[in-house]
Amino acid sequence: MKITYFGHSAFLVETNEKSVLIDPFITGNPHAEQAGIQADALNCDAILLTHGHEDHLGDTEAIAKRTGALVVATFELAMYLQAKGCAVHPMGLGGRRSFEFGEVQFTLAHHSSSVIDDNGVPVYLGNPAGIIFQAEGKTLYHAGDTALFMDMQIIGQQNQIDLAMLPVGDNFTMGMSDAVEALKWLKPAQVVPIHYNTFPPIQVEIKEFPAMAEVTGVSASVLEPGHSLTL
Repeated sequence: MKITYFGHSAFLVETNEKSVLIDPFITGNPHAEQAGIQADALNCDAILLTHGHEDHLGDTEAIAKRTGALVVATFELAMYLQAKGCAVHPMGLGGRRSFEFGEVQFTLAHHSSSVIDDNGVPVYLGNPAGIIFQAEGKTLYHAGDTALFMDMQIIGQQNQIDLAMLPVGDNFTMGMSDAVEALKWLKPAQVVPIHYNTFPPIQVEIKEFPAMAEVTGVSASVLEPGHSLTL
């Protein structure tokens, strides 16, 4: 399983001879753009979404229509994209489903989910979520945007997590200290920090995070956009 980071919270997972995008915010993502990553050059079989904010929904519509990729998301977000002509599979929190590319389960996340309409008004798009993705005997946990919450203990108890993707940028989500607390409950083998240094409100000293995570016994990989790791 190969996992490539595009900056912010966006990833490409290559597994089972399939390609799966998670939260493909590419256009307007300064990290992706600086790395020369372009949305119209990305191909995939499926897109998994944690919630509807533009910095996660991103290029989903354009990529899904161009590639025919199946968009897997919580119900309201899936229906919103279906109305725009995307192929979708709606799910609910706690639900689990097997696909050709792997198994998906949506977890709790404490955040919000909306898009801004032409009048500048937020349009509600259902519950935000985290994602448990399993394939090739490996388990990924993409927390999406979330505060620290104690049910992460249950997520850690029910899953042997090989890689956790946790937000650390503070202001809108957990900061680095709360992410370290999450590691104590999740007990992943590795962690990749996400959702930081993209915009001024989420600037952090990310170089400090690996040493903070090491105290919990978890190895942290601060990936540069366009770089990959293999599980």
